[in-house]
Amino acid sequence: MKWQYLLLSAALFLSFSACERSQSAADRLKDKFDDALDRRPGEKLRDAAEDLGDTVEDAAKDAKKALQEATK
Repeated sequence: MKWQYLLLSAALFLSFSACERSQSAADRLKDKFDDALDRRPGEKLRDAAEDLGDTVEDAAKDAKKALQEATK
């Protein structure tokens, strides 16, 4: 019987933790303003991650272009 309670509580915990509240339009707007004014928490880390993502996208485009030119 105790195992049933444990399994039930674990299932409830996992189902409730999977529910995430979506951001409202005001929250998204606030995030965009904070991003533009560099006031986000962990701004340096976020900027570095964004720059890394841009670099990876550029490298992928360059590699794809080079591969297309090499196979002509």
